[in-house]
Amino acid sequence: MTETKSPVLEAIREKFGEDVIEAGIFRGDEFVVVKRERVIDLLRFLKEDPGMSFEFLMDVTAVDWLGRKTPRFEVVYHLYSFSKNRRLRVKTPVPEEDPRVESATPLWKGANWFEREVYDMFGITFDGHPDLRRILLYDSFVGHPLRKDYPHDKRQPTVPTDEFPDPEKNVRVYIDEWKKRGE
Repeated sequence: MTETKSPVLEAIREKFGEDVIEAGIFRGDEFVVVKRERVIDLLRFLKEDPGMSFEFLMDVTAVDWLGRKTPRFEVVYHLYSFSKNRRLRVKTPVPEEDPRVESATPLWKGANWFEREVYDMFGITFDGHPDLRRILLYDSFVGHPLRKDYPHDKRQPTVPTDEFPDPEKNVRVYIDEWKKRGE
């Protein structure tokens, strides 16, 4: 990491002071790490302040640092300013004992599905999310497969078996329908 002067990072440090855990430039990309309790305030500032103008939320993801870092999780927001042609990565640490962060959906509607994916894959809850439920896996799927402690050899059905109790019967129905239509 390189500590380089940046007007964006300086403005963030000035406004958020001790709530900024770390800020800098890594491999050409600016980043800031902020306390979980202030991440939405920071995101709002970055979006709404005319000097910042990070209008676009490119992605929300998470990292599981199991055994390497404490707190265990980190939620990562990738922002872009069209008007300033600038990117910024915002990270916030999330403890394993209370894996939750306030939702960014009031700021960016596009956060909806990103946060649902993080919830589905990592089990991190987004408080205030309008529809927090699984997005990639079915509701009865057990666990969160991108967590480092998810058993690598665990096997679960790829589709919910309760919805398709007899898949062969369903296939036979389609075959019978095709035969009737002459297909």
